[in-house]
Amino acid sequence: MSDKAAASGKERKPRQMPSSFTILFGCLLLVAIASWVVSSFSPDVQAATLGNFMASPFLGFESAMQVCVFILVLGGFLGVVQKTGALDTGIAVLVRKLGGNDLLLVPVLMLAFGICGSTYGMLEESVPFYLLLASVTFAMGWDPLVGCMVVLMGCGLGVLGSTVNPFSTGLALDALKAAGIPYDQGLMIGIGLVMFAIAEISGIIFVMRYAKRVRTDRAASSLTPEEWETAERLYGDKDGDSAEDAHVELSKIQKRVLVLFALTFVVMIIGFIPWQTFGVGLFDIGAKGDDLSTAWSALLTGLPLGQWYFTECGIWFFTMTIIIGKVAGMQEKELVDTILHGCADLVSVALVVAVARGVSVLMSITGLDVWILTNAANALAGISATVFAPLSYALYFALSFLIPSSTGMATVSMPIMGPLAASLGFAPEAMVAIYLATHGVVAMITPTCGSIMAGLELAQVSYATYIKTAAKFMVLLTVITVSFVTVLMLVL
Repeated sequence: MSDKAAASGKERKPRQMPSSFTILFGCLLLVAIASWVVSSFSPDVQAATLGNFMASPFLGFESAMQVCVFILVLGGFLGVVQKTGALDTGIAVLVRKLGGNDLLLVPVLMLAFGICGSTYGMLEESVPFYLLLASVTFAMGWDPLVGCMVVLMGCGLGVLGSTVNPFSTGLALDALKAAGIPYDQGLMIGIGLVMFAIAEISGIIFVMRYAKRVRTDRAASSLTPEEWETAERLYGDKDGDSAEDAHVELSKIQKRVLVLFALTFVVMIIGFIPWQTFGVGLFDIGAKGDDLSTAWSALLTGLPLGQWYFTECGIWFFTMTIIIGKVAGMQEKELVDTILHGCADLVSVALVVAVARGVSVLMSITGLDVWILTNAANALAGISATVFAPLSYALYFALSFLIPSSTGMATVSMPIMGPLAASLGFAPEAMVAIYLATHGVVAMITPTCGSIMAGLELAQVSYATYIKTAAKFMVLLTVITVSFVTVLMLVL
């Protein structure tokens, strides 16, 4: 206690971090105020009414309904798995067996997440992994933030270096095609690979260095004292012995549960990868013509693997929840109660996603997104590549905070920016690279990205703590990607 505090007889309370909801409602308010200002001189923008402002989180919930329901189902699934003790015991056994090689998990897992991000845009689908990796990294002597960054940066840097991701690269190239602008698909894949390599290697080095510092000195962690207390309560050893010293072994039932647990996530990943886009028809076998609901892999959900979204994934997780509960020997009432308690634990996470989606909804209602993009594109006309590239990057940087969806950004922006670049004699592939790089950076830091806020909320790490840690790396990544796309626009 300081002398000043002691003299006053009062103990200074630790500063509270702003909640996810406070940050998101602040973003909503900023969008509303911006719409009022712009609508005063532009007829293309409608001023947000109080009704629009109040309705946007509810409309965001409607827009993100599939994701929100899936998160609740995920809560029930994790609750049942946790009840069996298989996850805690499995983590303890893993830590003991890895010994001094546990740091290798960081590059291996980040690379795996990165490949998923580059090929099919894995980001929202990564939410279930935050809690799991937070538990693992805490048990290894790091902190939960390491686990969060492994997932978030692994996937996010992969999305930044998208190669065949149909939800970003695919949609952007499709917009060019619709505008009659020729492009080189092979060149685009090559550009994506280079960006992927640069981004992932940089991110892996950053996360590994942070993990080493935290293990050496706990004071080097970015977590607040309150977050450490929460981490101890959630992930700490319940019996008072460290995971390294405890000679625990998995029971036969726990081994079966872990196999089913792993199978659940493997099938989820397979279900989200758009195999049909890559010419793989294995999961469509049995379909009668265009009726894919008759394919063998559509038996459970009505859609074959490769065409899943969060409804199908929720069905799968719910099914596996029941199976795992029965394998663990749970009776009907115990299983139902455990599922409901697990769902309750993730209600706040689902609501975070809904409010985050509300920001994009309010932008669309007011027309502010299209107005910003159109006017900025007009201002960029007639300038050199060395100026056009960084200014285009700056435009995408600002817009990506308000339109966190890569699909939404590609759909709104590329029909405008693609033809603009082509009319100025710039390579359209470079324009797509600018969109990918910029949106990829912002997607890892914007509070309007529901997957970030939901994942951090799930792991009980505040957004402020994450940003404080990742800020320097993100600045460096921004400089690297701006330089890369500028050179790209000059040489193509």
